[in-house]
Amino acid sequence: MAAGNSGGFAVGWFTLALINAGLAQGKGRSGMNWGLLSLLLGPLATLLLVMQKPGRADGG
Repeated sequence: MAAGNSGGFAVGWFTLALINAGLAQGKGRSGMNWGLLSLLLGPLATLLLVMQKPGRADGG
């Protein structure tokens, strides 16, 4: 990987975190928490989110 491409990698990683936050909110989860977790785990967090069942509508 070229050193000049690291900025694009960071933008992609951050974009994935935003997508995961939206996905989490759609499943009734905390978008903020999952967005931050996605910054650490990246694509693994996406996999975990996709495999989860939706949360309850009443928040519990």
